[in-house]
Amino acid sequence: GCRTLVYHRRLQIKSIIQQPITMASKIRKSSGEADEFELSVAQELLNLEMTSTELKASLRDLYITAAKDVDCGGGRKAIIIYVPFKLLKSFNKIQQRLVRELEKKFSGRHVILIAQRTILGKSFARNQKTKGPRPRSRTLTHVQDAILDDIVYPTEIVGKRTRVKTDGKRIMKVYLDGKDQPNVEGKIETFAAVYGKLTNKQVSFVFQ
Repeated sequence: GCRTLVYHRRLQIKSIIQQPITMASKIRKSSGEADEFELSVAQELLNLEMTSTELKASLRDLYITAAKDVDCGGGRKAIIIYVPFKLLKSFNKIQQRLVRELEKKFSGRHVILIAQRTILGKSFARNQKTKGPRPRSRTLTHVQDAILDDIVYPTEIVGKRTRVKTDGKRIMKVYLDGKDQPNVEGKIETFAAVYGKLTNKQVSFVFQ
Protein backbone atom coordinates (compact mmCIF):
# COMPACT_ATOMS: atom_id res chain seq x y z
CA GLY A 1 0.00 0.00 0.00
CA CYS A 2 1.30 3.34 1.19
CA ARG A 3 4.87 2.09 1.87
CA THR A 4 5.18 0.62 -1.64
CA LEU A 5 4.03 3.93 -3.12
CA VAL A 6 6.61 5.91 -1.14
CA TYR A 7 9.32 3.41 -2.16
CA HIS A 8 8.40 3.73 -5.86
CA ARG A 9 8.32 7.52 -5.59
CA ARG A 10 11.84 7.46 -4.09
CA LEU A 11 13.05 5.25 -6.93
CA GLN A 12 11.51 7.66 -9.45
CA ILE A 13 13.25 10.65 -7.86
CA LYS A 14 16.51 8.71 -7.74
CA SER A 15 16.31 7.87 -11.44
CA ILE A 16 15.59 11.54 -12.31
CA ILE A 17 18.65 12.64 -10.31
CA GLN A 18 20.78 9.96 -11.95
CA GLN A 19 19.70 10.74 -15.50
CA PRO A 20 22.66 10.51 -17.84
CA ILE A 21 24.68 13.67 -18.35
CA THR A 22 25.26 14.28 -22.03
CA MET A 23 28.41 15.69 -23.59
CA ALA A 24 26.35 18.74 -24.64
CA SER A 25 26.25 19.71 -20.94
CA LYS A 26 30.07 19.89 -20.95
CA ILE A 27 30.25 22.64 -23.58
CA ARG A 28 28.16 25.81 -23.62
CA LYS A 29 28.99 28.18 -26.44
CA SER A 30 27.85 31.80 -26.33
CA SER A 31 26.88 31.56 -30.00
CA GLY A 32 26.78 28.95 -32.72
CA GLU A 33 27.06 25.18 -32.51
CA ALA A 34 30.00 23.21 -31.14
CA ASP A 35 32.13 21.74 -33.92
CA GLU A 36 33.31 18.15 -34.15
CA PHE A 37 36.60 18.82 -32.35
CA GLU A 38 34.89 20.69 -29.50
CA LEU A 39 32.45 17.81 -29.07
CA SER A 40 35.35 15.35 -28.88
CA VAL A 41 36.87 17.41 -26.03
CA ALA A 42 33.46 17.61 -24.31
CA GLN A 43 33.13 13.83 -24.67
CA GLU A 44 36.53 13.27 -23.00
CA LEU A 45 35.51 15.56 -20.12
CA LEU A 46 32.32 13.56 -19.74
CA ASN A 47 34.25 10.26 -19.84
CA LEU A 48 36.55 11.52 -17.07
CA GLU A 49 33.56 12.65 -15.03
CA MET A 50 32.08 9.15 -15.36
CA THR A 51 35.23 7.11 -14.77
CA SER A 52 37.79 9.09 -12.77
CA THR A 53 37.29 8.80 -9.02
CA GLU A 54 39.73 11.70 -8.54
CA LEU A 55 37.96 14.10 -10.90
CA LYS A 56 34.33 12.97 -10.81
CA ALA A 57 33.00 15.29 -8.09
CA SER A 58 35.00 18.33 -9.28
CA LEU A 59 33.99 18.00 -12.93
CA ARG A 60 30.28 17.64 -12.24
CA ASP A 61 29.53 21.38 -12.30
CA LEU A 62 32.20 22.38 -14.80
CA TYR A 63 31.86 23.00 -18.52
CA ILE A 64 33.89 24.65 -21.28
CA THR A 65 32.94 27.36 -23.78
CA ALA A 66 35.20 26.44 -26.73
CA ALA A 67 38.15 24.29 -27.79
CA LYS A 68 40.70 24.79 -30.56
CA ASP A 69 43.29 22.47 -32.06
CA VAL A 70 46.28 24.68 -32.93
CA ASP A 71 49.45 24.06 -34.89
CA CYS A 72 52.49 25.32 -32.98
CA GLY A 73 55.05 24.66 -35.73
CA GLY A 74 57.81 22.07 -35.74
CA GLY A 75 55.27 19.26 -35.79
CA ARG A 76 53.86 20.30 -32.41
CA LYS A 77 50.16 20.69 -31.73
CA ALA A 78 48.28 22.09 -28.78
CA ILE A 79 44.70 22.17 -27.59
CA ILE A 80 43.38 25.45 -26.21
CA ILE A 81 40.36 24.92 -24.00
CA TYR A 82 38.34 28.02 -23.10
CA VAL A 83 36.53 27.96 -19.78
CA PRO A 84 34.05 30.46 -18.28
CA PHE A 85 35.89 33.12 -16.27
CA LYS A 86 33.70 32.42 -13.22
CA LEU A 87 34.76 28.74 -13.28
CA LEU A 88 38.50 29.34 -13.74
CA LYS A 89 39.36 28.91 -10.04
CA SER A 90 37.43 25.61 -9.91
CA PHE A 91 39.30 24.38 -12.99
CA ASN A 92 42.61 25.53 -11.47
CA LYS A 93 42.04 23.27 -8.45
CA ILE A 94 42.06 20.17 -10.65
CA GLN A 95 44.04 21.56 -13.58
CA GLN A 96 47.22 19.50 -13.25
CA ARG A 97 45.35 16.19 -13.00
CA LEU A 98 42.85 17.16 -15.69
CA VAL A 99 45.56 18.27 -18.14
CA ARG A 100 47.52 15.09 -17.49
CA GLU A 101 44.46 12.95 -18.30
CA LEU A 102 43.50 14.95 -21.40
CA GLU A 103 47.05 14.87 -22.74
CA LYS A 104 46.93 11.07 -22.48
CA LYS A 105 43.69 11.00 -24.47
CA PHE A 106 44.87 13.46 -27.14
CA SER A 107 48.21 11.74 -27.56
CA GLY A 108 51.16 14.09 -27.51
CA ARG A 109 49.27 17.37 -27.68
CA HIS A 110 49.77 19.93 -24.93
CA VAL A 111 46.53 21.06 -23.31
CA ILE A 112 46.16 24.68 -22.18
CA LEU A 113 43.20 26.12 -20.26
CA ILE A 114 42.32 29.78 -20.75
CA ALA A 115 39.49 31.80 -19.22
CA GLN A 116 37.04 33.42 -21.61
CA ARG A 117 37.50 37.16 -21.11
CA THR A 118 35.94 40.20 -22.74
CA ILE A 119 38.14 43.08 -23.85
CA LEU A 120 36.50 46.49 -23.62
CA GLY A 121 37.98 48.96 -26.11
CA LYS A 122 38.98 52.56 -25.32
CA SER A 123 35.68 53.75 -26.77
CA PHE A 124 33.81 51.71 -24.12
CA ALA A 125 30.75 53.67 -23.03
CA ARG A 126 28.97 52.73 -19.85
CA ASN A 127 25.21 52.73 -19.62
CA GLN A 128 23.18 54.48 -16.94
CA LYS A 129 23.50 51.58 -14.49
CA THR A 130 27.28 51.26 -14.63
CA LYS A 131 28.94 54.63 -14.31
CA GLY A 132 32.66 55.23 -13.95
CA PRO A 133 35.75 54.39 -15.99
CA ARG A 134 36.40 51.21 -17.96
CA PRO A 135 37.40 48.44 -15.51
CA ARG A 136 41.15 47.83 -15.69
CA SER A 137 40.63 44.06 -15.74
CA ARG A 138 39.02 44.42 -19.19
CA THR A 139 41.72 46.46 -20.94
CA LEU A 140 43.69 44.79 -23.74
CA THR A 141 46.97 44.87 -21.78
CA HIS A 142 45.43 43.36 -18.67
CA VAL A 143 43.65 40.62 -20.63
CA GLN A 144 46.90 39.73 -22.45
CA ASP A 145 48.73 39.55 -19.10
CA ALA A 146 45.97 37.33 -17.73
CA ILE A 147 46.20 35.04 -20.81
CA LEU A 148 49.92 34.66 -20.12
CA ASP A 149 49.21 33.69 -16.49
CA ASP A 150 46.63 31.14 -17.68
CA ILE A 151 49.00 29.59 -20.22
CA VAL A 152 51.80 28.93 -17.73
CA TYR A 153 49.55 28.01 -14.75
CA PRO A 154 50.38 26.70 -12.14
CA THR A 155 53.95 27.97 -12.76
CA GLU A 156 54.48 31.46 -11.42
CA ILE A 157 55.79 34.36 -13.51
CA VAL A 158 58.54 36.03 -11.46
CA GLY A 159 59.49 38.77 -13.90
CA LYS A 160 59.05 40.26 -17.37
CA ARG A 161 61.28 42.35 -19.59
CA THR A 162 60.51 43.75 -23.03
CA ARG A 163 63.32 44.37 -25.49
CA VAL A 164 63.21 45.84 -28.96
CA LYS A 165 65.00 43.85 -31.64
CA THR A 166 67.06 45.49 -34.41
CA ASP A 167 64.12 45.21 -36.83
CA GLY A 168 61.97 47.20 -34.40
CA LYS A 169 59.90 44.23 -33.25
CA ARG A 170 59.33 43.85 -29.55
CA ILE A 171 59.91 40.60 -27.75
CA MET A 172 58.89 40.00 -24.17
CA LYS A 173 61.13 37.85 -22.02
CA VAL A 174 59.14 36.10 -19.32
CA TYR A 175 60.94 34.70 -16.28
CA LEU A 176 59.34 31.59 -14.79
CA ASP A 177 59.82 30.15 -11.33
CA GLY A 178 62.79 27.77 -11.59
CA LYS A 179 61.33 25.17 -9.24
CA ASP A 180 58.87 24.13 -11.99
CA GLN A 181 61.53 23.77 -14.67
CA PRO A 182 61.55 19.91 -14.70
CA ASN A 183 57.76 19.82 -15.23
CA VAL A 184 57.30 22.56 -17.82
CA GLU A 185 60.56 22.82 -19.72
CA GLY A 186 59.19 20.63 -22.51
CA LYS A 187 56.21 22.93 -22.94
CA ILE A 188 57.71 26.42 -23.16
CA GLU A 189 57.87 26.42 -26.98
CA THR A 190 54.18 25.52 -27.05
CA PHE A 191 53.43 28.27 -24.51
CA ALA A 192 55.21 30.84 -26.69
CA ALA A 193 53.46 29.67 -29.88
CA VAL A 194 50.01 29.73 -28.25
CA TYR A 195 50.57 33.18 -26.72
CA GLY A 196 51.74 34.45 -30.14
CA LYS A 197 48.62 33.08 -31.83
CA LEU A 198 46.28 34.60 -29.26
CA THR A 199 47.89 38.04 -28.91
CA ASN A 200 50.15 38.50 -31.95
CA LYS A 201 53.00 39.18 -29.52
CA GLN A 202 56.37 37.51 -29.42
CA VAL A 203 57.45 36.03 -26.13
CA SER A 204 60.29 33.87 -24.86
CA PHE A 205 60.43 31.99 -21.57
CA VAL A 206 63.41 31.49 -19.26
CA PHE A 207 63.65 29.94 -15.80
CA GLN A 208 64.97 31.89 -12.87
